Amino acid sequence: MTPERFSFNQATAKYWPLPDVIAGCAAAGVRSVGLWREPVAEYGLARSAALVRDAGLTVSTLCRGGFFGADDWLEDNRRAIDEAAELGAPVVVLVCGGLFGRSLADARARVADGLAALAPYAMDAGVRLAIEPMHPMFCADRSVVASLAGALALAAPFPRAAVGIALDTYHVWWDERVFELIAAAGDQGRIACFQLADWCVPLPADVLVGRGLPGTGHVDFAPLLKAVADAGYPGPIEVEVFNAELWARPGEEVLRETIAAYRSVAG
Repeated sequence: MTPERFSFNQATAKYWPLPDVIAGCAAAGVRSVGLWREPVAEYGLARSAALVRDAGLTVSTLCRGGFFGADDWLEDNRRAIDEAAELGAPVVVLVCGGLFGRSLADARARVADGLAALAPYAMDAGVRLAIEPMHPMFCADRSVVASLAGALALAAPFPRAAVGIALDTYHVWWDERVFELIAAAGDQGRIACFQLADWCVPLPADVLVGRGLPGTGHVDFAPLLKAVADAGYPGPIEVEVFNAELWARPGEEVLRETIAAYRSVAG
């Protein structure tokens, strides 16, 4: 039997067509999927929502919003919220964006301003924004939110129903304060999403695709899983792995290995 809380993030099998992802997950007994906006748009938003619904699945997250330094950030993020509401996804994951030619302080201030503009819109739509702190190596180009402490500070001014954090083991496992900060996130009700991926070395030339399936690298998952459970997070646990070797393989095979990897660390 597939673990009840397991959610398959479709980025783990990037080139598997959306209808096949949904059919494969349903056949494997997977109850929840994490979706990405581009394949949803390609298949059609209404068709995607019907596909998920008819298969008896739920959408754990929609990725991604954010990139607050882009010229069209406001319109794009409002679209992401609307898309999540249509899909029944309770969470939009925010990859907050890099410097975009600004100083680090100015880029981070822009993220804070963006959250202030979007939080009421998200509340009205019944969708939660999840700030994803990313490993510092992505600070210049992908996210100036480079620590769990920074993500929690950005979320603090907003209602917890509007803004939380996306906790990804790949990005936070190294932090000396990680357990203290996970506990704080739980106390504040800020954990909106929990994702698993492993840290493998050596990193490839393109560090974006350097993640591994849980249990294949250096992350110690047991204490992280316990910390998140102790923090009171009750939701789905996604496996989201960017890995070029996985992407080159058949989606059904990737799904089987992902479920096995999840079991190996989460039981």
